[in-house]
Order: sequence, then C-alpha cells, then structure tokens
Amino acid sequence: MTIEGKSKLIIFPKLGKLSLIIFGTLLIILGIRAFELYGFIFKPNVEQNSVIFIPTGSTIDQVENSLTEQKVFSNMKAFKWVANKKKYKDSIKPGRYELKKGWTTNEALNKLRSGNQDPVKLTFSNVRLFSELAGKISHYIEADSISLLQKFTDSSIHQKYKFDKTTFSTMFIPNTYEFYWTTSADQFIERMHAEYNHFWNDERIKKAKNLGFSTVEVTTLASIVQEETAKEEEKPAIAGLYLNRIKMGMILQADPTIKYALQDFGIRRITNDMLLTDSPYNTYKNAGLPPGPINFPETSSIDAVLNPKQHNYIYMCAKDDFSGFHNFATNLTDHNRNAARYQKALNQRKIWK
Repeated sequence: MTIEGKSKLIIFPKLGKLSLIIFGTLLIILGIRAFELYGFIFKPNVEQNSVIFIPTGSTIDQVENSLTEQKVFSNMKAFKWVANKKKYKDSIKPGRYELKKGWTTNEALNKLRSGNQDPVKLTFSNVRLFSELAGKISHYIEADSISLLQKFTDSSIHQKYKFDKTTFSTMFIPNTYEFYWTTSADQFIERMHAEYNHFWNDERIKKAKNLGFSTVEVTTLASIVQEETAKEEEKPAIAGLYLNRIKMGMILQADPTIKYALQDFGIRRITNDMLLTDSPYNTYKNAGLPPGPINFPETSSIDAVLNPKQHNYIYMCAKDDFSGFHNFATNLTDHNRNAARYQKALNQRKIWK
C-alpha cells in the first residue's frame, strides 16, 4: 500500500469524527436555543397580577420601561424578543390592561396588541365644585384635571347640552360607572349626558312635574337636602319640609346655601352676619330656589325630593347630641326651643364658626 493510500485511510476517519462532534455540538446549541425560545413564548412569565397603563402615543421603549419598573415579567428578555417577533412596536394600543399571574409572554402580548382594555370602575360622590370633580375623575381616566375643568367651564359645552353655567352640574349624577381609561374629557361629558337621560326616565319626570318642578329644580333642591344630612333615612323628611315651605310661600332659609355663597364649606356655625351675605344663593335673603345646585346630589337625594315624606314640619334644627340627626317642628316656638339647645351645645364645645 502506498503512503498516499495509508494517509487516506488514517486522515478521513479523523475528519469524519470531528465533523460529527461539531455537528452534534451545533445540534445541542440549536436545541438549547430552540428550547429557550420556546420558553420565551410559552413559559409562564407574568410574575404577579398586574395592571398596566399605556398612555396614548407611547413608544416601545416607554412600554418596556414601564413593564420593567413594575416588575411585571420574571424574564424581561423574553418579552422583548417576542415583542420584536410580533412587531409590537408597530401596533401599540393605549389603555389599561390587567395581566394575570402565570400568563405566558405570548398571552400577555396578545392582550396588549389586541387593544382589549379592562375598564375601570369610576366613582364620584361628595363633590361640590367642578374643580373637585375634575380632580376626582382624572384619577380614573387618561384625561387630566386641567382638560376636564376646561370642558366643564366652557360655555359652548353648556349650550350644546342645553344648560348654562349654573345648571350644567345637574347633568353629572354621582354613581359608579364603567369607563375605559383612554376616555377623553369630551367622551366623559357625553357619557354623563347619556346617563343623565337614562336616569331621568318618564316616571321621574312625571313626579317632578307633579311637584311643579323641572328636573333642574329637583336637582337643585336635592343638593340642599344632601348638604343638610348624611343620614339617608332623614332625606325624605327634609325634602318634605322644604317643599312645605315652598308651598306656603316661605323662604327656604337653608344654612348650606350660606356656606356655598361664602365658598367656605368648613363652617360649623352660621352667624347672623353671614346671613347678610349678598349672593343669589343666599336663601335667607332670596325667595325660592337658588340659581342652581350647591353640590352634585346623589340619586338618593334626588329621589327623596321626588318621593318626599308627607308631614307638616316647616322648621328643623340639628340635634344637640351632634348625632347628625335633626329635630323637626311645625311652629316657631318649638323650633326656637330646639335651636336654643343646639346653640348651647355649640357654646359648650366652643364652636364659634
């Protein structure tokens, strides 16, 4: 056998074995990588139940930074890889999204890419001014308090919905509503108008007419009732009292209207000099209802006016035990007696204002 022949027999088997080793190594590497990529897509990756807010106009970097800051994924590298493969940067949908613990990267990305938002439950109550309402609402939706307040005080918006600046607040009925986080200021107002029309159904409108009131007037009186008491069971009685005064031609003399006229809602004791306040909202000086509501009355207050308790009371005074309830009277003598007890209790507690 020649040297050349021997070389072929010796060298080629060695090259074949090396090739197999290299090939095998590549297969192992590819297998490991394939397993890794499979895990990127289908392995549980959402660390905990999370709520993600993606503002309108967000970039992929901003979304990824937000996800990183909130520690949503146990493997952020997996999210970035899958997001790149799914071209998520070209289909970012703003909104509020709930991601569940144990979801895979693929499940989470499918939710974000779909734009299928999870709504928020928006609640507002105990609000007197539009500035307060704007502040509360901005915690629930993307629209900020400034844009909301601008719309609330825009006369063209008032006219659009057939109100004016003193009555526009009657369109906003406190309750709990479902909204998408991306709701704009205009969309919020439009929804409140729809809810207003839904609330004022034929039955309620008929009851208002039977009282001789418009829906705005009912809401205005309801705002006084609400300010007078936090006790739901007292509202129909207080509504009945004010309706009695209106029927008798008496001025309302409602202390809450003084607080509103002074824009000082921390007052605990109405003094004689306060009663002289020059304001159309001062029901000690002006007959009838004030020009509009002094707060945003809840449905229970509105329904109390529409379904008042029948009685002969025309006076009331807070109880001297500060329980939040009231003493009612049909005549001035009894009322003065109740008022004297309350004034004495205020003095004892050194409450002068």
